[in-house]
Amino acid sequence: MENKIYHKSVLVNEVLQYLNPQPNKIYIDATFGGGGHTNAILEKEPNCKIIALDWDKNAINKNFPKLKEKFGDRIKVLWGNFANIKKLLETEKIEYVDGILADFGTSQHQIEFSAGFSFQKDTPLDMRMSQAHHYFKASDIVNRFREKELADIIFKYGEERYARRIAKAIVEQRKTTKFATTGQLAKLIESVVPRQKTYTKKFYTHPATKTFQALRIFVNKELENIEIFLKDSLNILNANGNMVCISFHSLEDRIVKNFFRENKNYLEILTKKPIIATDEERQKNPSSRSAKLRAVKKKIF
Repeated sequence: MENKIYHKSVLVNEVLQYLNPQPNKIYIDATFGGGGHTNAILEKEPNCKIIALDWDKNAINKNFPKLKEKFGDRIKVLWGNFANIKKLLETEKIEYVDGILADFGTSQHQIEFSAGFSFQKDTPLDMRMSQAHHYFKASDIVNRFREKELADIIFKYGEERYARRIAKAIVEQRKTTKFATTGQLAKLIESVVPRQKTYTKKFYTHPATKTFQALRIFVNKELENIEIFLKDSLNILNANGNMVCISFHSLEDRIVKNFFRENKNYLEILTKKPIIATDEERQKNPSSRSAKLRAVKKKIF
């Protein structure tokens, strides 16, 4: 059933270790999703509070009520993008918090049930994580952008070596048929990307994976949002407070790693190398195989 498991949170034990929730402190879960991390934090430390953020109203409507019933006033959820974390907290008259968690991954539920995210089934080519926050859909990009612009997007955000070939094929096909669904785009990419080049280690990667990733990142301004979020989080984090970030591809992880290093005067890096899922977790939850966790503590001056 659709709501059986909304999203299986990754690296839960590691999040608890590095966030290290303490009594009578306030924490931010900047990416509420299915509420798995929030639930684990509130269970781990029964005297802390959490303010959770999410720009997907469906995630809030589906998952907040059960946690509200369980934890009462210890949890509050705000609707909004984590890039607006400072403004969202200002509405609650909160200036500083004691810890911040952000899981930048797209939820399994959103990939499976929201339009345009998955090439496994034919749905409208949308890809907006929040329709209220973004106007342009993925179909607008593939149907309107010039060939070079498409190639640049696919290469930059998807790290796709066949970006130019894919962009050229898209432009040729849309001359006769506009792209409206994920199936149309995935089928085209399969026809131009050599299948034998898409096997990596033990896992099979669909030829359209990187292009879909690139379009999703571009449509939702994901990397820009992460950069804004990190800068504002540094300002609202109390001294001695921890920040934990989970990334799922190299572009996100690079931004987090560089930000932590560039602010080493203010931050103590707790993870010299990114923390990855155990073999046991990767077997139980395949989406955790690409997760990388980095953590810092704000220095006391």
